[in-house]
Amino acid sequence: MYSYLENYISEIMLSIDGIPASRKETLEKVSGYIRKKIDSSEPVRLNFICTHNSRRSHLAQLWTGLAAHHFGLEGIETYSGGTEATAFNPRAVMAVERAGFKVHNPGGGNPKYEIRYDDDSSPFICFSKTFDDPVNPTSGFAAIMTCSDADENCPFIPGAEFRIPVTYRDPKESDGTTHEPETYDERCFQIASEMFYMMSLV
Repeated sequence: MYSYLENYISEIMLSIDGIPASRKETLEKVSGYIRKKIDSSEPVRLNFICTHNSRRSHLAQLWTGLAAHHFGLEGIETYSGGTEATAFNPRAVMAVERAGFKVHNPGGGNPKYEIRYDDDSSPFICFSKTFDDPVNPTSGFAAIMTCSDADENCPFIPGAEFRIPVTYRDPKESDGTTHEPETYDERCFQIASEMFYMMSLV
């Protein structure tokens, strides 16, 4: 794993005690779902869903996938999707890079970013898509709603066997302001900390 990313993980592990109890309670429910699937020798498919699949859902997908690797958990598949497709927002991509991931941008209107935590493992392929895109699971998965808008306006996710809201404030609110990088870094760190806490309990 890249050394800067290892240092970042050390920082987020130190922050776990600061996660509010109500948030921990929700995250523990997801951990319980994952443990049950593993105990049954079934694959674990986690689809993180927000409105545009541009910021929070991608961050949750990446950090959960990395946490599974960090804790030596096998059979964990992470996905993301939206109620509509746009693009993985460049501001969120830059936050991921500042955290220590290496990112390759192939270009295009909705780039299929290749995001790595080391040089030897297969990259995460991240691009904006709807939650029912062919690359995402169609059954036997958990729908984890990362924004309240998608949770409220999409009451039914076909094929989901488990659904739970783990919502985050949208860093988009800072776009175009002097606080933009700071806000994206804060949201990236928050999601990383909570996903690592969630996976540490599995």
